[in-house]
Amino acid sequence: MLSRRQQFQKRSLDIVLAMAGITVGGWLILCAYALASLDTRSHGLFTQPRVGRGGRIFTLYKIKTMRPCKGIHTTVTASNDPRITPVGRFLRRTKLDELPQLWNVLIGDMSFVGPRPDVPGFADSLEGDATLILSVRPGITGPATLRFRDEERLLAAQPDPEGYNRDVVFPEKVRLNLDYVKHWCLAKDIEYIWRTLVG
Repeated sequence: MLSRRQQFQKRSLDIVLAMAGITVGGWLILCAYALASLDTRSHGLFTQPRVGRGGRIFTLYKIKTMRPCKGIHTTVTASNDPRITPVGRFLRRTKLDELPQLWNVLIGDMSFVGPRPDVPGFADSLEGDATLILSVRPGITGPATLRFRDEERLLAAQPDPEGYNRDVVFPEKVRLNLDYVKHWCLAKDIEYIWRTLVG
């Protein structure tokens, strides 16, 4: 678990970068929102309950990239998912759909770096040593996010994407995220942010 000093360092970095990101990238968020609204013929902002620090449920914000599709209700998304719209594919590929999460970071629901926030049924089912993952805010990026950068394509290649996510991807994410929390340092957070930005 992070010490008070480490928590202060991490939160300070989050606030500075979130404010800078919203100031510089606000116009991009508005443009992506407008495109998504036209493309999905609905409100262009997607909201979903996610599991945060301490197991607390919070509302995550993203740009909407999918339309409802009859008969498909899974929260696992593969790259060939028919719910993804044409503009949505571009937004997901460029990660522009993630920009509203800068607000989640600013208000303290999330961090720039940390375990990705899961929907209820995954992170809130952690047991034993793995519950240490919930001691930090979930992040926009992190070691597991970078390791599974092409997760949607990986899942699309599986005969049972939901089962593969549950039995293979999620356990590996838990391992990576647990290691991240146990060996946290500010320099590593900066490195993960840089690696995310430069691709």
